[in-house]
Amino acid sequence: MINVLKEIPDAKTEEISTALLSARSVRIERIVSHGQASPPGFWYDQEEAEWVLVLTGSAILEIEGEAETRPLGPGDHVNIPPRRRHRVAWTDPDQPTVWLAVFHAG
Repeated sequence: MINVLKEIPDAKTEEISTALLSARSVRIERIVSHGQASPPGFWYDQEEAEWVLVLTGSAILEIEGEAETRPLGPGDHVNIPPRRRHRVAWTDPDQPTVWLAVFHAG
């Protein structure tokens, strides 16, 4: 058993993803960010949907086609449909942002 909020790795130099579950139609990861953001001009464009929940810290997502960015804090979540381009515009540089990401067929 793993507690996703204990033994948080130091992600100051790079974002760290830890696989928690991988099955035929779903993959769950803990992602730890600490000031990272998507590179300028980079957009995720995934074949699978992604539901993300911020457990600690804060972040800002940009989703293509949406006029406003989405600030996220503890407890906030969003489901991103397959092929919906998105990027991480910002994560808190002063503390770890811990995400729970569930990748699914959509």
